[in-house]
Amino acid sequence: MKVPKKSLKTGLASAGLLAGAYLLFWPVPIEPASWHPPRDPGFEGPFAVNDRLGGVRRIGAGLCPGPEDLAVDAEGRVHAGLEDGTIARIVPESGRVERWTSTGGRPLGLDFDPEGNLVVADGVKGLLSVDPKGAVTVLSTGHEGERYLFLNDVDVAGDGTIYFTDSSARFGPDRYKEEILDHRPSGRLLAYDPNTRGTRVVASDLYFANGVAVADDGRSVLVAETTRYRVLRSWIRGSRSGEIEVFVENLPGFPDGISTDSEGKHWLALYSPRSLLLDLILPRPSLREILMRLPSVLQPRPNRYGAVVCFDRGAKIIHNLQDPRGGFAPVTSVEAAGGILYLGSLEGSSIGSIPIPAPAPLQDPGGLEMRAEAFELREQHMLHRRILNL
Repeated sequence: MKVPKKSLKTGLASAGLLAGAYLLFWPVPIEPASWHPPRDPGFEGPFAVNDRLGGVRRIGAGLCPGPEDLAVDAEGRVHAGLEDGTIARIVPESGRVERWTSTGGRPLGLDFDPEGNLVVADGVKGLLSVDPKGAVTVLSTGHEGERYLFLNDVDVAGDGTIYFTDSSARFGPDRYKEEILDHRPSGRLLAYDPNTRGTRVVASDLYFANGVAVADDGRSVLVAETTRYRVLRSWIRGSRSGEIEVFVENLPGFPDGISTDSEGKHWLALYSPRSLLLDLILPRPSLREILMRLPSVLQPRPNRYGAVVCFDRGAKIIHNLQDPRGGFAPVTSVEAAGGILYLGSLEGSSIGSIPIPAPAPLQDPGGLEMRAEAFELREQHMLHRRILNL
């Protein structure tokens, strides 16, 4: 049966109107706020493209799904929180993986306290402590009557105080994309005192509070604001106690896990390069609502790009390690121990390790091939701009 052209056109027009109405008016769980990001500096200058992260060795391949964060104990064993709630214990030399214990939730941040207990920021269960035998104790599930929704990272100071981040007051770990598109400052940096068992807020109104690291002198704490492309420093001791300042800003990627090594250097994982598409729609809440209504397969995905940077106490870059090919990516955490960098990955199935290299010239262009890959990435961003007709 032949469909009349007029009926076909009418049907297509109706379908188009319905699709347009859906994209414009269908309820979404976000209430996006406008924000104008600074111009992306790109992987240039001190962040010049290179392949110094290309030789990562994989440990426990296939046995460690989703090792978002890592912690190394006094015996050199690496502990990783996995997506099924398991805390795995890995012996780097042999690659042996032991399913040590389980939190029953989603362990994200890990760090050892002075007594050898593993403190866990669990995105589902709250702030936990695991003793050397693997017994799990709940330390805190909320503050002032409000339950944590998205605990993310943790670091323990020398005096035993536990500093940890709650990324969002609106969305949990399984809805982190909504938190990114919502882009409202509901994250917090908190502190737990093991002596009083009390919790206090150190900093509030943070944009996707993520990695946290106590400085080696115990006077300040660094916290990554993932969706503001920056790291803040909160002073907790001395004459500046209570002050908060920007440690480093306008990064070329999304800052994730951060750690302080034995020499006082700060290692920062960059989850992925910044997205030009996201930067373009951040000032336009209505476009983010439309993007939220699209099927997930049509929504932008982060580029697989490995990146780790290291700063000294004064925020000067002293290491810039990248893998544009994304052999081990995304990198969500980095721990330095015994001359080795151990890398975690929220979406990987193993942990990575690579010897800490000697500092290299920070403006090394990285070779023609590396520059070509950086150019290709920039072209992809320009394509997003043309699609948006902006």
